Amino acid sequence: MTADPPPETVGSTPLPPSSVPLATIAREWLRIGCIGFGGPPTHISLLRRLCVEDRGWLSAEEFEHGIAATNLLPGPASTQLAILCAWRLRRTAGAVLGGLCFILPGLVVILALSVLFFSGHPARWVLGAAAGAGAVVAAVALKAAIGLMPASWRRAGTAQGPRIRWSLYLAVGAAAAATTGSFLVVVLIGCGLVEVGWRRWRFHEAPGLNMVALPAFGAVAAAGGGLAALAWVALKVGALSFGGGFVIVPLMQADAVHQYHWMTGAQFLNAVALGQVTPGPVTQTVAVVGYAAGGLAGGLLASAVAFAPSFLVVLVGAPHFDRLRSNPSVQHFLSGAGPAAIGAIAGAAVPLALALSHLWQLPVLAGAALWMLALRRGTVGTLLAAGALGVVLALCGLPVSV
Repeated sequence: MTADPPPETVGSTPLPPSSVPLATIAREWLRIGCIGFGGPPTHISLLRRLCVEDRGWLSAEEFEHGIAATNLLPGPASTQLAILCAWRLRRTAGAVLGGLCFILPGLVVILALSVLFFSGHPARWVLGAAAGAGAVVAAVALKAAIGLMPASWRRAGTAQGPRIRWSLYLAVGAAAAATTGSFLVVVLIGCGLVEVGWRRWRFHEAPGLNMVALPAFGAVAAAGGGLAALAWVALKVGALSFGGGFVIVPLMQADAVHQYHWMTGAQFLNAVALGQVTPGPVTQTVAVVGYAAGGLAGGLLASAVAFAPSFLVVLVGAPHFDRLRSNPSVQHFLSGAGPAAIGAIAGAAVPLALALSHLWQLPVLAGAALWMLALRRGTVGTLLAAGALGVVLALCGLPVSV
C-alpha cells in the first residue's frame, strides 16, 4: 500500500513556501526539537536536511545566508535559525509556531529532570549521576571553545595586526570568565567596541552602527533580587551572549551561585550537564537555574525571558538581515566580541573545575578531557557515560552529596 503524499506536496513537486501548512511546520519543528541532541551542529544539520534537501522549501544559498545572519546576532544561533527558517515559510505565524515547537520538547525534558535532580531528598543514584556528569562539564567547555577557534581565526585574516588583536581579545575573554563572570557581558561588548573604534580610527570609516548601552533596568533588577533578578539574568543569557551557547555559563554561574545563591556550585554543574544531554539549545540551562530560584514558575519565566529576544530579533530584523550582514560596523564588532566570547568559553573551565566537590571527580574530568579532546569523542555520550560511572561509584559508597 502506497502512503499518501505529505500535504505540502503535489506529486513530487513542492508547493511554494507560503503554502506550507502551519500543521506541517508544527510537526516538523517539534520532531527536530525532540531529536536535536548534540547542540547547534545537529540542529543545523536537521534543519538543512528538512528545508533544503528533503522538502526543497529553501535553496541552499538561502539557508547558508540564514546561518551567516544568525551567527552575527547575540543569543542562541541555532534557535534563531529554526525561527528564521519557519519565518521564511509562513512569516510571523510560522516563526512563532516553529520556534515554540523547536524549544518546548527540550524545555519539558529539562524541567522534568530538574524536579528529579533538585528534589529535597533525591535518591543516591540520582546524586551519583549528577556528580558524574557534572565532573566533565569543564572539559565540555574546553571542547566547545576549541571547536569554535578555527573559523574565528580564519575570520581574522592573514594580516599580523588583526591576528594580534584576535589573540588579545581571546585572552581578555578567558581572563574575564575565569575571574569576573558577572562582568563578562561588559567585557565582550567592550572588546567589540574596541575593534569598531580601532577600525574607524585606523581606516577613517564612517559610523555605520550605534551600539547601545546596557539598560538601567539591569541595575535595578540586580539590586532588587527575586523574580526581577531572575528575569534580568535570563535576559542577559538570551540577548547578550556572543559566540555560542556556552558563553552564558560563566555569566550564569556568577549570578546563580555567587551573587544570588540560588544553587551551589555542584548543582550548577548539574544544570549545565542537563543542558547538554537534553535536546534543544544549550540555553535551556537557564530553565534549571530558574527552577532552582523559583520552582516550576521560575523555570518557565527564565526560559520565556531568555528566548524572547530570539523571536523578537527574527520577527523584526529578518527583512533586514542582508543589510546587517553587509554592515561594516557589525562585522568589526563581531571581530572583537567573537574571539573574546571564545576565550570566555575556554576560561569558564576554570570556575567550573573549581566547583567540583569530591576528589574522585578529578580523574573523571581528566579522563573526559582526554576522551573528548585527544580522541575527539562526542559530548553527549561522554556526559551519559560519566553519569553512569557516577551512579556506580555512588552505589559503591563514594561521597556524592551536593
